[in-house]
Amino acid sequence: MKKPEKKGKANVKIGPIFRVYWRYVRARPFSLLAILLGAFGVQAAFLLGPLYLRKFFNVLASQTPGVQTEHVLFGILFVVTGIWFAEWFARRLQQIFTFKLEAQVMKDIQLDAFDYLLGHSNNFFISNFSGSLTHKIKQYSRSFEVLFDAVVFQFLQTFLFVVGAVVILSIQNLVLGLALGIWSVAFITFQIWVAKLRQPVRIERAAADTHVTATLADAISNQATIALFSAAPYEKSLFHQAITDWYQKTIRLWKIDEYIWSIIGIFILLIEAGLMFGAVYFWQRGELTIGDFVLIQAYLLTTFERLVNINRELRGFFSALAEAGEMREIMDLPHEVQDTKHATTLVVTEGKVQFSNVGFHFSKEKTILENLNLVIASHEKVALVGPSGAGKSTITKLILRLFDIKEGSIEIDGQDISNVTQDSLREAIAFVPQEPILFHRTLMENIRYGRRDATDEEVYEAAKKAHCHEFIAQLKDGYNTYVGERGVKLSGGERQRVAIARAILKNAPILILDEATSSLDSESEALIQDALQTLMQGKTVIVIAHRLSTIMNMDRIVVVENGTIAAEGTHAELLEHKGLYQKLWSIQAGGFIADDGTGVEIPENEEKNI
Repeated sequence: MKKPEKKGKANVKIGPIFRVYWRYVRARPFSLLAILLGAFGVQAAFLLGPLYLRKFFNVLASQTPGVQTEHVLFGILFVVTGIWFAEWFARRLQQIFTFKLEAQVMKDIQLDAFDYLLGHSNNFFISNFSGSLTHKIKQYSRSFEVLFDAVVFQFLQTFLFVVGAVVILSIQNLVLGLALGIWSVAFITFQIWVAKLRQPVRIERAAADTHVTATLADAISNQATIALFSAAPYEKSLFHQAITDWYQKTIRLWKIDEYIWSIIGIFILLIEAGLMFGAVYFWQRGELTIGDFVLIQAYLLTTFERLVNINRELRGFFSALAEAGEMREIMDLPHEVQDTKHATTLVVTEGKVQFSNVGFHFSKEKTILENLNLVIASHEKVALVGPSGAGKSTITKLILRLFDIKEGSIEIDGQDISNVTQDSLREAIAFVPQEPILFHRTLMENIRYGRRDATDEEVYEAAKKAHCHEFIAQLKDGYNTYVGERGVKLSGGERQRVAIARAILKNAPILILDEATSSLDSESEALIQDALQTLMQGKTVIVIAHRLSTIMNMDRIVVVENGTIAAEGTHAELLEHKGLYQKLWSIQAGGFIADDGTGVEIPENEEKNI
């Protein structure tokens, strides 16, 4: 099981995240302009409506009923109704273009995040939960929607309304207007201050949420292993730890929010009472009318609603920032393996592979390969053998440039693979891993992945050569059968044959087989060995093998031990000399090492059965 990812940092920089999101928004100036015009229109309507209602109530208070008064009142109501319709139109305009812009940006964000994520190295993916990465990409896109909604529908509109209300109220009464303005600034400052104070808790909760998702995904994807080892109680305890951590951080956050809401209530009570007492005072002096009370109350109620909503919005706003920050760290992380600025396209004419003084390690404490020199001639069939951990698989991964070497060079037909594009390099190599993993797609799609433009007939032909056409034909949906996540609906041997069919279809000039027949039964292995012999014709072939019987007829066998080449030669040549290969062969052949370690006896009947 992979180790849980580290919790998120206690601080997320707002500026970089907003700059990234702004880059997507400014690419759509027309939609942005329509949204801003809609926002101005909505707030203008909210500010103008109470002004006419003030006039309406002043007419009611100062004039007696009559035809003239009725005409004035109806005229005011018609204007107010027009303002309400204008507000409705502006809001529809704003929402339509907001939905359009958000959908476009969220699509682009996910595409870019997916593209950048796939550019990370093999080492990155084996060090991170797949479920966690999936969660982070979705949250990265979702966070934009939350943040943009908060800015457009709350922060911007609240700013426009409060500024407008303070200005208009100041015109009516400077003291009351300034009081509302000072209070609004203090209230907003307080909210931003406490939001920053609780942000570390939000980040910790976001990290805990991601850890819950990763733990859940890891358990679900390994359900079979859990069942086989009767480990359900153990996995439950791990999930219990993750969900308990999330619960504790969530409760802590909610308690902090409750304290903040208590203080906000005091803020509202003070300004409400203060302005109303002040309004009565100025009314007694004849400086305010009954309509002014309506105006003040309308502005106050709307201001309270907007500012309280901002507090609610800030909760989601900073949570979204924390979640976006998790993916932003991945997006800011440089790719471990990158194409050089002037990388060229690899052109394979012969397929010669050469390692020159190659050194590689994951950490300085443990060297994997040291001063490795190996030349694989054009169309040569070479097998790599040796104990587990000797560096065999690392050699093939370095050829594919899943990792970059630390010293030396690797060349294909004289071209340093570090100076060619990764895509062209991997297009020239067909790789069949020991444990092939298939997409949860149809068999047709999985085989065609070797060459995406292949016809159905070419797929059928490759499947026949790999001897998987037989079992596919017996399936109810044939080549349209979905294989399940990672190909779990197929047996190990069936998955292996599909992977070989994919390699046959690709028909690359360089072929790497990592124990390609390890999951096959004896009958299937014989069929596949025959198919592989056909596949290897005219190609440079590198085979990793543990069962030495499968590579007896290779052109050359290279024995790798402790990251260096211990010996090389044909099967017969290596058996003539005492060494690791002879020892491995004797063990697999059923013989024994002499007591003094100077000789090997291999029963003839056992050797023939290998």
